Amino acid sequence: MLICVFLGFTSGLPLFTLVYLVQAWLRSEGVNLKEIGLFALIQFPYTWKFVWAPLMDRYVPRLPFWRPGRRRGWMLCTQLLVAGAIASLGFVSPRDAIWTVAALTALVAFFGASQDIVIDAYRRELLADTEQGLGNAVHVNAYKVAALVPGSLSLILSDHLPWTAVFVVTAAFMLPGMALTLLVREPQVHGAPPKNLRDALVQPLAEFVTRDGLGAALLVLAFIFLYKLGDTMATTLSTSFFLDLGFNKTEIGVIAKTTAFWASLAGGIVGGAWLVKIGIARGLWIFGFVQIVSTLGFAWLAKIGPSPAALGLIYGFETFATGLTLAAFTAYIASTTDPRYTATQFALFTSLASVPRTLASAASGYAVAKIGWFDYFLVCAALAAPGMLLLPKIAPWRERELQRPTE
Repeated sequence: MLICVFLGFTSGLPLFTLVYLVQAWLRSEGVNLKEIGLFALIQFPYTWKFVWAPLMDRYVPRLPFWRPGRRRGWMLCTQLLVAGAIASLGFVSPRDAIWTVAALTALVAFFGASQDIVIDAYRRELLADTEQGLGNAVHVNAYKVAALVPGSLSLILSDHLPWTAVFVVTAAFMLPGMALTLLVREPQVHGAPPKNLRDALVQPLAEFVTRDGLGAALLVLAFIFLYKLGDTMATTLSTSFFLDLGFNKTEIGVIAKTTAFWASLAGGIVGGAWLVKIGIARGLWIFGFVQIVSTLGFAWLAKIGPSPAALGLIYGFETFATGLTLAAFTAYIASTTDPRYTATQFALFTSLASVPRTLASAASGYAVAKIGWFDYFLVCAALAAPGMLLLPKIAPWRERELQRPTE
């Protein structure tokens, strides 16, 4: 679990550097909002990381003086590259070399997404099946905590230090993850790695499709796509919802965001610990129903209006439920991967799981304008039903643990 803490923090740092610190840096240096908005496109490697994930299953980095193994080798390489790319940003001026800044931020995204590929694979291979729920919950929570560095500490430092020093300090927070990579052991190898790049590309997909047949494979993909669709749509415009309801920005910042941070962490830890007792399959059922109830809480808030107490209670419960479902959902994705092709299959499944977030961001505004907030949240709750209806096939209640893919 301590390994999951360190690697989760290391995994989250590059993404939140792009989301929070780079945006603040560009704006403070006089870059206009249109250009800053376009910088969101550099995050595409996190959605398309499955394209080059087979390379990390096929090849083993080799150094003249060290044989770290496949997973540890890739972890150290990507961590060094992430740290170098983040530190380099401080030596470039956005006003004089905006395209150089764009190239460096794209490298941060690419190296960060690549790091996620290998860390996800390492975690899947390191943990026993009964530890997947708790281990993934710990990883996700440490991932969120990493936001405090670029989103808080680095912003405070920028008022007192030049941007060069700020980015170097931010990059230095990659060092604990590097030290851990040097200390931990390589996970057990399950079967021989793919013999060539063609096998690395074809075999993971072929294994997944032939494991239980094409129909079962399509059901799994449909479930990954649908399970958190309703929850994602309910929360994607939460800040706009609170403002429209009549809450001021201070209430949102103090009550909603603070409550959400701690409730989400608590949900992840409670969910992960509970999964050890009840198993992943039952966790998907129980936590899924809790998530639907929490979405209906938004509809209730839309009816009663701007009550600070209700805001804290409902949003806290919603983010707690999100932590629960995320623990079960991530553990399910991990359990679905074949140990021989962990990097490729895990990257493919998590990329598919991120698609609803993009669709929700694109469609939610139109839906709210058409039907209003109350009916919108009822629709979000209803959108959770298709994923839940797949559970008897995907994760039958009577099976506490899901069947692990065979080698």
